[in-house]
Amino acid sequence: MHECFQWVREYGYAAIFLLLVTGIVGAPWPEETLLTFAGYLAFKGALHLETTLAVGFLGTVCGITTSYLLGRTAGLFIIHKLGRLIFLNDAKLARVRQWFERFGKWVLIIGYFVPGVRHFTALVAGTSRLPYREFALFAYTGALLWSALFITLGYTVGRQWRGIVDELQAHQIHAGIAVVVGLGAYALFRYLSARRRAHST
Repeated sequence: MHECFQWVREYGYAAIFLLLVTGIVGAPWPEETLLTFAGYLAFKGALHLETTLAVGFLGTVCGITTSYLLGRTAGLFIIHKLGRLIFLNDAKLARVRQWFERFGKWVLIIGYFVPGVRHFTALVAGTSRLPYREFALFAYTGALLWSALFITLGYTVGRQWRGIVDELQAHQIHAGIAVVVGLGAYALFRYLSARRRAHST
């Protein structure tokens, strides 16, 4: 991880982008730590916060879309023939499938907050032929929430960023579920409000 920090220090936004893309696809980078470190650099003034947020989102989107396209075009071949290269095995695959059965497309949001799941949700979505529009709606919403959360965290806590990341990583699954519940409640509220307006006219 020290090398990743050094790359971000030396190459800035380009390193953040490339590390996120490769990390989401399957490279063994701790992306939450990377994003929080980027936020910390913005706190120090080494990076601009707005640009860091944009690069974090775009890197995450490109990585998750690459995984989706791999799953959609190469399908099970990628999983069974190249699985070791992207640190995928049958146990992890079964776990992700169980999450899809339990949460449906919402797992594309929840998965960002769950170590061992985030890297493979898009791959499984692609192999299941999930339409791109549905994939994008959930996966890109999750990308925005996840990347902005950790970058903002690093910017807010400053020099305490490393200790905060260690604490949060132990509770990421709860954070993911809380995000989904909040989004569901908001969507329900909007739906009910629209119905009330329709009935009142």
